[in-house]
Amino acid sequence: MVWMYPVIMLSAILVAAVLVRRNQSGLPLSFREKLVIGLGAFCGAMIGAKLPFALSDWEGVLDGTTWFSNGKTILFGLVGGYFGVELAKWMLGVRIKTGDTFAVPVPLAVGIGRLGCFVVGCCYGIPSALPWAVVFPFVDSEPRHPTQIYESLFHLLAAGVLAWLQDQGAFRGQLIKLYIISYLIYRFFSELIRPEVRLWAGLTGYQWACLLLIGLFVWLWQRDRKWLAENSVVVAGQGT
Repeated sequence: MVWMYPVIMLSAILVAAVLVRRNQSGLPLSFREKLVIGLGAFCGAMIGAKLPFALSDWEGVLDGTTWFSNGKTILFGLVGGYFGVELAKWMLGVRIKTGDTFAVPVPLAVGIGRLGCFVVGCCYGIPSALPWAVVFPFVDSEPRHPTQIYESLFHLLAAGVLAWLQDQGAFRGQLIKLYIISYLIYRFFSELIRPEVRLWAGLTGYQWACLLLIGLFVWLWQRDRKWLAENSVVVAGQGT
């Protein structure tokens, strides 16, 4: 079953790449600009996903093993991908909003990818007596919350809702931030059924990160709301 993990993850990446390319077909960007922005998203997501583990293992960073180990987190991966795109656009001098082109492909890809987590038994929940609890043999013999499935359903539902909002023209230019904020809220509460180490005030490190990142993305939302209002003519009709 372990061999299914890379297959599922590769499928998720390919789905995201195809949909992003389709969504960006109408943007006034060159092939080079789209390629660099896509690479910014991918590299930012990969670095962000590994960053918490790298910070906790400096020796692994120095000898290079940390970056090739199994540990990674989708929470920081999403944030890293967002800022990877922003950095790429800044380097290229691109001023138009591109976030909406990622708003459906990203949660769809994450929803698929979380199925890979379920297959290999990582990212599991705390023990549960619910009828749909699952035993993960690599962990122990106790039935546990299949938090990977919960999260997969969240992201797939988010993709559907965001697609509908996009068709309605709602939250134009803000959809990717709406998705990230929604996930941060979901993740804060889903941590209650995950066996993570509790830090200050009984919250996990991921919960503290969620609180800080929610504040950051709410600020980004307000900042971009003013920009969109001032540049409504530029944004209108581009689907961005």
